[in-house]
Amino acid sequence: MIDKFSWMAIYPEILLLVMACVIALMDLMDHSRRRMPAYVLSVMTLAVLAVLTGYYASSGQTIYGFGGMVVSDPMANWLKCFAAIAVLLTCIYGRSYVTDRDMLRGGEWYVLSLLSLLGSYVMISANNFLLIYLGLECLTLAGYAMVALRRDHVVAVEAAMKYFVLGAMASGFLLYGMSMLYGATGTLDITGVLKAVSSGQINQQILVFGVVFVVAGLAFKFGAVPFHMWIPDVYQGAPTAVTLMIGSAPKLAAFAMAIRLLAEGLLPLAIDWQQMLAVLAVASLLIGNLAAIAQTNLKRMLAYSTIAQMGFVMLGLMSGVVNNSALGAANAYSSAMFYIVTYVLTTLASFGIILLLTREGFESEEIADLAGLNQRSPLYAGIMAICLLSLAGIPPLVGFQAKLSVLQALISTGTTAHIGLAVFAVMMSLIGAFYYIRVIKVMYFDDPVGVPEPIRAPLDFRAALSVNGALLLILGMVPGALMTLCARAVVQMLST
Repeated sequence: MIDKFSWMAIYPEILLLVMACVIALMDLMDHSRRRMPAYVLSVMTLAVLAVLTGYYASSGQTIYGFGGMVVSDPMANWLKCFAAIAVLLTCIYGRSYVTDRDMLRGGEWYVLSLLSLLGSYVMISANNFLLIYLGLECLTLAGYAMVALRRDHVVAVEAAMKYFVLGAMASGFLLYGMSMLYGATGTLDITGVLKAVSSGQINQQILVFGVVFVVAGLAFKFGAVPFHMWIPDVYQGAPTAVTLMIGSAPKLAAFAMAIRLLAEGLLPLAIDWQQMLAVLAVASLLIGNLAAIAQTNLKRMLAYSTIAQMGFVMLGLMSGVVNNSALGAANAYSSAMFYIVTYVLTTLASFGIILLLTREGFESEEIADLAGLNQRSPLYAGIMAICLLSLAGIPPLVGFQAKLSVLQALISTGTTAHIGLAVFAVMMSLIGAFYYIRVIKVMYFDDPVGVPEPIRAPLDFRAALSVNGALLLILGMVPGALMTLCARAVVQMLST
């Protein structure tokens, strides 16, 4: 018999699955072009989920369900809340885009968006290898389908094929790594793995091989070098609304998966996986920033920017354990959580501007397409400038606070290697500032090509984008609340 706590742990997942099925059935009877009932119901569902998970998180409870396979703790619920908000904003920003490009013919867009979020939710709350893998497959299979939604668009179909092939390879890496860990420890539960590894009576060589494959799978989901090859092609080839869907909520799920597997399950092996994350971080910062300089396509440039940004997340994750002491783990992991949350918020606003500038028959994908944006709309040019400066880490924006928190976590360890990594990260950020400022120069100082089209957007789009842009500035000047939230969530996760 399943107790009530098990059901409490998965209420958000149940609600999400039920509403995805309801919207799918409703779409069978709705043959309108705009699919407004599906849109309204999806937005309402996501808003309710954000409130529900936020309430769960603020209660501070940690609930284990289904024999310990599922965990509902503050970290999981806050990440679920932020993921629901990310998908909500993606649906608002992408509504006109998917309608103009006839991507609502079968009504799949909203259903796949909710199923993708369901996969993220399962991954975030998974305390078992099987559930992690099931959530990952639910997330990625929905992603493959969304990338290929424009069936008549050759570039999108090609991007979907690349994503599918490389995604299957990465899933294989992760599954093989988890199977080796299961073979060494004899358990699929992450808490059981921690106990077995801590006992010190397990073949260390098998464990390390398992960790290598697990880290490789995680690196693919983050888009870290050298497992980054899918990011630029998929970001550029996918429909822009789908690019935003792939680049937002799934990053939060990938972070949760990394924390569950590495920090909760394999913390005694931190000396091994932290070295791998350090290599991934250095390569991501170097390749991501240098390759972004050469790009003329805005979506491709932001793809390489993502790779570089994930390098900072890796730096946060690899600075938790020093000299077999985990005293700085909470500070390090909370800085990485703060970074990933603020990065997703910035990504939503930047791609929101790109979606705003697209219109039927025209994709605003090149950097040159932003020429003279300030003359057309000072407000939207200002929001895009805030996004780019935040990604560059310029104060007083939230991106500066995020980078500073990671650098502080590195420097506080006091080791020469970590301080060297912090200096390297700052140097790479200086290089990265060039390509962000180049786009701002195009917006403010270049003349628009031809007769500029008026910028039109629905009221919900304008309101959401304005609030999104304002948050980047407000959280940069007053970051304490979000930082405290992340710190408390991580501390409670580590203590249970």
